Amino acid sequence: MTEFTSINAATGEPHGDPHPINNLEDVAAACAAADAAFDTYRATSREDRAAFLECIGEEIMALGDSLVEAASLESGLPRARIENERGRTVTQLRLFAEVVRTGLWQQLRIDPAMPERQPLPRPDLRLRMIPVGPVAVFGASNFPLAFSTAGGDTASALAAGCPVVIKGHPAHPLTGSLVAQAITKAVNACGLPAGVFQHLVGPSNELGAALVQDSRIMAVGFTGSRAGGLALAKLAQAREVPIPVYAEMSSINPVLLLPSALKSRGADLGTAFVGSLTMGAGQFCTNPGLVLAIEGEGLDAFVEAATRSVSQSQPQVMLTKAICASYAKGVEALSSLPGVEKLAVGTVSDDTRGATALFQTTASAFLANKAAAEEVFGASSIVVRCKDEGELKSVLEALEGQLTATLHMDEADEGIAARLLPVLERKVGRILANGWPTGVEVSHAMVHGGPFPATSDPGMTSVGTLAIDRFLRPVSYQSLAPSILPPELRQEALNDGVPKLIDGTLKLN
Repeated sequence: MTEFTSINAATGEPHGDPHPINNLEDVAAACAAADAAFDTYRATSREDRAAFLECIGEEIMALGDSLVEAASLESGLPRARIENERGRTVTQLRLFAEVVRTGLWQQLRIDPAMPERQPLPRPDLRLRMIPVGPVAVFGASNFPLAFSTAGGDTASALAAGCPVVIKGHPAHPLTGSLVAQAITKAVNACGLPAGVFQHLVGPSNELGAALVQDSRIMAVGFTGSRAGGLALAKLAQAREVPIPVYAEMSSINPVLLLPSALKSRGADLGTAFVGSLTMGAGQFCTNPGLVLAIEGEGLDAFVEAATRSVSQSQPQVMLTKAICASYAKGVEALSSLPGVEKLAVGTVSDDTRGATALFQTTASAFLANKAAAEEVFGASSIVVRCKDEGELKSVLEALEGQLTATLHMDEADEGIAARLLPVLERKVGRILANGWPTGVEVSHAMVHGGPFPATSDPGMTSVGTLAIDRFLRPVSYQSLAPSILPPELRQEALNDGVPKLIDGTLKLN
């Protein structure tokens, strides 16, 4: 097969002209071009690199309706959602442009020489962060813009000074191709080497495997299934020179309904919960797939309202037929678990649309069934009824690593929340109160990551400005002649406005 066709997610039928499929020779050529461009690109000034990121955003916006229509057709997501996602994609690029301009990401440190120090003199030491090299990025199925061709992984890698080779997701080849054209226009407009950005497309896993195994790739960014992320990590570790794979994988994102909040607004929480659960057909990595609460009238009111809302919900188009089939299989598996009760399933339609599903069980049954804690990618969730705080804590302690945990609480719940917080900190990357986890702000303080298997590296995030750290490494320069030091570490740069740690004291200038 040398070409494949875009699929209309709503109908499951082919759409438009076929797309050429890249082969293994194309992978090697793309990696070679990225490697050849690396030293030139990493030497760009902060201003030039920031302007390049902003230019990408401008070119994406210039695509207009053609991009929105393509992404909506290929993903089944409504136009308003795609327009919001496009805005988020451009916002990410602009935010990283601001980060690049500040220079804070370089983490500049200077320990001046102390030749008179006893018993041994101290040499002159200077440190900066440098880009790791070409980065492979895998587009995500559930975010055709914000986590794909010009998404957060690409934006943060380019901000760090790393050329990017992206493997576009096969579910949206037209969308990926349009965005790739926009990035290529920005590369040309900014006078950068063509190898700064390379785009590969094709439905086979062989293409992605070859990309990760190419010796010129120095890091990988991935958003997708646990099986996919682990497969890439295994390939990366088997290389002669292993490299990191920053994979965001699976999470069921526990929602804790604390006693006072549940008692005062259980029914309202039930309705709002289903609104979060069904958003985007449940195809969010932060979807609330688990609800934990202590038995009582408040929980009964929550379950009654949530059950009613699920029963009234309509099926929604899912990203692909394969994802829809996998979701149906996951719902069926939950239904068959001992001690798990099906509360409601929304209207079932066809093989492109998934129906919302809600289950409940007891804490003891949940703890006895490891499969009950597995992610079902779609609008499915399970309510776990706990006898008391101790049982609730036991369930939390048994969970795998998660992206988020949500606390619905009133002032009277602050005591129990404080007691549970240490457990939550060990289990998740983001803890939020009185909201829903299905909104991820792109900002400086955001963490979209967490302990395994939420991600392959709990020390990193794929959203927010901290994401740039994945693609940087420190280099220390000892007693080098001033003329060959990197410009940002020379004496004349001490007051250039970039923060520096000088002899242990932060100088903000």
